Amino acid sequence: MIRLHFTAADLCRITLAPEANALSEAVLSVRLGLSPGRARGGHGPGAGRPHRPRPAARQWHHSLRGGAGVRAGVLAELVAEDGFVPDFLLQPAAHDFAGGLEAAASTPSERLALDLGIPEVSGWNGGLARPDRWVRELAEGSPAAVRLLVDDTRRHFETSVEPLWPRIRRDALTDRALRSEMLLRGGVDALLTTLGTTWRWQAPTLHLPSAATYDVPLCGRGLLLVPSWFATGPLVMYRPEAATVLVYPMYDGADGVPGGEDRPEALAALLGRTRAQVLALLRSPATTTALAERASVSLAAASQHAGVLRGAGLVDTVRTGTAVLHSLTPLGHSLLAGTRP
Repeated sequence: MIRLHFTAADLCRITLAPEANALSEAVLSVRLGLSPGRARGGHGPGAGRPHRPRPAARQWHHSLRGGAGVRAGVLAELVAEDGFVPDFLLQPAAHDFAGGLEAAASTPSERLALDLGIPEVSGWNGGLARPDRWVRELAEGSPAAVRLLVDDTRRHFETSVEPLWPRIRRDALTDRALRSEMLLRGGVDALLTTLGTTWRWQAPTLHLPSAATYDVPLCGRGLLLVPSWFATGPLVMYRPEAATVLVYPMYDGADGVPGGEDRPEALAALLGRTRAQVLALLRSPATTTALAERASVSLAAASQHAGVLRGAGLVDTVRTGTAVLHSLTPLGHSLLAGTRP
């Protein structure tokens, strides 16, 4: 379990990345595409419980000829079987792929050794399990090793990710609009509650699934949320000088169409299966009692699900005599339809 600990100052400093990060998307596409098992959503033991990849990402994986590892070259050697990704490859402050790649290539050798987890250099064993000669040369700052990484990363991005980039950017903007609307209507609780179905927000701590236990105090510097098209689970990057970065799988409603087969799966990934069912049932307004009957849940469960959806700005509740009536907000309708809020 990874626990992100917020202070009052951190809750005031939650920011949304303006768009997807091109360099980290290239890296995460390699991790997703290395094996058929990963395309189904599998990770090693260190990554926690993964999400199922978005349908379009699975289609992308199946369309690769020769495999992502072949196209990525040495970049594939920096992605461990347990889902480890070196921090220097994320570059959350970069505005485009070229800027991110330049920043990664300029990383000091001491930082490279720490990020790669070379035991005899960094003093920890959390990086690559079996770093080969090239990785060790990279950790030492070898210009030839850095140049090879830059060339292979650029080639992988241009051949495998760049053709999809207009769609990735569009989907990231849709996700950002959804998160912003939830923050506006329901506040921080609504935003953090709906980031992931296996993630648990229990103020003032956000709990993320992981095989190991880490406690990450945000120390008043806040949290930067970065949506990812290729991620199948959370990635946390701690920055002692700036806001901690949380990369999360972006909402994939854009992959479905109204009534399409991917809509229930997309909503279940965002809200949880029962809560997604409750949301869909409220296409027709209902009292709590009627909602409980429709969803085949207890009265208390129906009230609780409606309350969470109301807090996220997806449901309106009004009192009618001795009962309450629940109905969808415009945002709730948009979410069900897979359209922009």
